[in-house]
Amino acid sequence: MLHLRLISPAERTDEVVRLIEGTVGTTHLAVIAGAAREPAGDLVMCDVAREAGDTLITSLRHLGLDDTGSISVDSIDLTLSRRADKAERDAPGEAADAVLWEELTEATHEESTLSVTYVAFITLATMIAACGVVLDNAVLIVGAMAVGPEFGPLAGICTAVVRRRPRLALRSVNALLVGFAAAMAVTVCFTLFMDVTGLFHRSALVGPRPNTGFVYAPDAFSFIVALLAGVAGTLSLTSAKSGALVGVAISVTTVPAAANAAVALAYGDTPQTVGSTEQLLLNLSGIVLAGTLTLSAQKVLWKRQQQRP
Repeated sequence: MLHLRLISPAERTDEVVRLIEGTVGTTHLAVIAGAAREPAGDLVMCDVAREAGDTLITSLRHLGLDDTGSISVDSIDLTLSRRADKAERDAPGEAADAVLWEELTEATHEESTLSVTYVAFITLATMIAACGVVLDNAVLIVGAMAVGPEFGPLAGICTAVVRRRPRLALRSVNALLVGFAAAMAVTVCFTLFMDVTGLFHRSALVGPRPNTGFVYAPDAFSFIVALLAGVAGTLSLTSAKSGALVGVAISVTTVPAAANAAVALAYGDTPQTVGSTEQLLLNLSGIVLAGTLTLSAQKVLWKRQQQRP
């Protein structure tokens, strides 16, 4: 269930209430006249089944409530109410299949914003992965994958394409390109520093690396895994099962490939630099393609499901 807290101008409250009452899957409607001060208006609250949430939110935006008042949405972890149970039964479709497009757009907007924190995380992840490729340590590689925040901008690109939001697309691409460029530049300097201190050595990069050699050797499976991870990651976002994102992060080699490219560049190893860059681009393109197709399929399937009697 979702809880909606609305601030409505007094002259629009009756229309808002009629809209809520006419939406299948809503319950627990409450109106407190004149309760809101900024902006001035009435406070309207209700609960709605997740599968009916996107329809109601879209309708409220069509009324201009996001401009003249406000729309706040919270997820309810537990509701003990027969009316709530009935609302969920009456709502079309299944809650697990429902996509809250406004929530997804807002989430990907935040995750794809180029910020100091975002750059810090992707840089630290790339530096950890650099230690992993030099030491041929799979544990460090997995850790770096989990730390990397690059799935946010990738999801932002997918959402922007499906929802036709060019600003979100530009923001996401900018965060992705600038983030990786900054991370790789810092990792090159980090590699040179570690080499001077004797902790890194070129021989470790060119020698046998059974645990991490895959990061600069792209093949068909690299793209296939990226496609599968893109589907899983997108489903985890739209179904609010964020725990699956950790598994997605450690199944693709974006950050390790960027790290290996940076280390190889520092040592002047052109073949590994090129191979790692190809691996990075292959993974990024696979995730974006799969994510976009998944969102498009969800949009079509959910629309069909809601049209069923």
